[in-house]
Amino acid sequence: MKLVRFGQPGAEKPGLIDSHGNVRDLSSHIPDLTGATLSPASLDGLRALDPDTLPLAPAGVRLGPPIAGTRSFIAIGLNYADHAKETGQEIPVEPILFNKLANCIVGPNDDIMYPKNSDRMDWEVEIAFVVGTRARYVEEKDAMAHIAGYCLCNDVSERRFQVKRAGQWVKGKSAETFGPLGPWLATPDEIPDVHNLAMSLDVNGERKQTGSSSTMIFSIPFLLSYITQFMVLEPGDVVTTGTPPGVGSAKKPPEYLKPGDELVLRVEGLGEQRSKVVPFKL
Repeated sequence: MKLVRFGQPGAEKPGLIDSHGNVRDLSSHIPDLTGATLSPASLDGLRALDPDTLPLAPAGVRLGPPIAGTRSFIAIGLNYADHAKETGQEIPVEPILFNKLANCIVGPNDDIMYPKNSDRMDWEVEIAFVVGTRARYVEEKDAMAHIAGYCLCNDVSERRFQVKRAGQWVKGKSAETFGPLGPWLATPDEIPDVHNLAMSLDVNGERKQTGSSSTMIFSIPFLLSYITQFMVLEPGDVVTTGTPPGVGSAKKPPEYLKPGDELVLRVEGLGEQRSKVVPFKL
């Protein structure tokens, strides 16, 4: 299934994408797409529905992030071998974990706000997974049973905040709107091999990132297992798993986003995001 949330910010309804690409309304069956509705039993119930019997959403309706109520938004740094190489850093021997605040999550086509005092705003096309069942000290062989699905993520970053302002990366990763997710949450049966998906990102019509999840250093089952040796992942939590090469900060000379820039992100099987960078405002 391809699960979505549609409607105005704060008033989204749950839905799914039918075989014709239409958004169908699931609100008569579940109140929203949250951790509570991502259990295997809940997803099996949704899968048994006939999409043609569900009401159509309004044409052109806004898509929100495909998951609500996320408590933990965890990211993995330097998880693509070719990206680590372009930054001049050693391939990590263990996953690098950092946090993005969950309140930076926005819809796939929402505006991305240029932060106050920013001058090194960067892009990162990524694959995220969403937890469906509570995960605590999970063995790698059992990890996939805890994953509800996958979605496209833009790990928007402010590199000066991240690298030059001391402390943890979270400062450069959590500004308002720095977590576009979606357009949909694809359940694992939709993605035959999540470790072999084409990925790309364009800025103002120019290709900046081209890559494949095949160059991931640490696989998704390993990442879930690894993370749960240190913390508990709850249903609805999001883990974004790293980016392929082509980030602006690694270019020579570096390239950074500015207000007015338009981004298009694509991941095979996970859809497309189209967003615009807009000036800071209170």
